[in-house]
Amino acid sequence: MELSKKVKTALDETRILILGAQVLLGFGFRGVFSETFAGLPAHVRYMDGVGLGLLVCTVALLIAPGPYHRIVEGGQDSGRLHAYTTAIADLALLPFALALGIGLFVGTEGIFADNALALRAGAAGAGLALALWYGLPQLRRRFVGERERMITRSQRSERADTPLPAKIEQLLTEARVILPGAQALFGFQLAIVLTQAFEQLPRTSMVVHAASLFLVALAVVMLMAPAPYHRIVYAGEDTEDVYRIGSALVTAATVPLGLGLAGDVYVVIAKISGSAAVGSAAGASVFVVVSALWYLYPLTVARTRGQRR
Repeated sequence: MELSKKVKTALDETRILILGAQVLLGFGFRGVFSETFAGLPAHVRYMDGVGLGLLVCTVALLIAPGPYHRIVEGGQDSGRLHAYTTAIADLALLPFALALGIGLFVGTEGIFADNALALRAGAAGAGLALALWYGLPQLRRRFVGERERMITRSQRSERADTPLPAKIEQLLTEARVILPGAQALFGFQLAIVLTQAFEQLPRTSMVVHAASLFLVALAVVMLMAPAPYHRIVYAGEDTEDVYRIGSALVTAATVPLGLGLAGDVYVVIAKISGSAAVGSAAGASVFVVVSALWYLYPLTVARTRGQRR
């Protein structure tokens, strides 16, 4: 398979993963504000917070190939981009599987109020996910796929001259990878405002949530903007201007998204723990992680390659 098609397939696969993660992400945020959450045992509430942290890590990892593609490769396809996207997707499955198990644990505990049953359900869910996502592929690769892996390794240093239509198609795919996470967060932000639990939050948490709401709304608007620009200005024809404007918008959208995500992690973790300090540490950690994945690492790689040239 030619390199451009491999990159497109890898991006599509990350989109599949993030579509699954957005459901758990929405539950992780929204469940904390349900009427029955406060009645759960303390260890279950804390585990829900751990699961939320794992999901945020999953989403941050899955979004990372898009900024890397634009910042490091300038929208061009390369063997390094394909390897990076594949490695990131493989890594993201681990926190996703653990978060899935925690979600089943919390859900089962909420339904049956049986800690032993909840533990078994969570362990079974996480174990099944790990078996199918890691165990089965590792087992099968012992017997098949060696030729295909050799072809992929031989393309590692390749850098394709990606045609403009393919660059725009991949840009829109990358926007669709980011959008589900932003939509899940935005839906949670709007829904909890109408809950009684939200009215009981400290004033600081309410203000942070309001700021995060507008930041995520800004991110959603920016992520959707390239499509109408493409249609209205150029009637769907591909041009360098479409790619340049779209790439700038999609890249910039991750800034308010990261800030909004960190802000609402603060709100949720502060509510779970009852401590603004713990919430602040969690929110700051999220911002550091997304900044490192989406900006610091790609910029460092781009600068290093520029110096080598």
